[in-house]
Amino acid sequence: MPIIINVDVMLARRKMSSGELAQKIGISAANLSILKTGKAKAIRFSTLDAICKALDCQPGDVLEYRPD
Repeated sequence: MPIIINVDVMLARRKMSSGELAQKIGISAANLSILKTGKAKAIRFSTLDAICKALDCQPGDVLEYRPD
């Protein structure tokens, strides 16, 4: 898939654990893992908003497009 999820990169930059982010944004660690590994087929704007607020970043910091 040409959409790359860079949540791990932002977590490392913010020195935050996946568990801490999951708790802050109100989703399960399992669902965050699915998102991080790129196995998610969709992301809600409310979830993207919460991720951006928690990591103090822009949507473009989390999502990247790389053509096949």
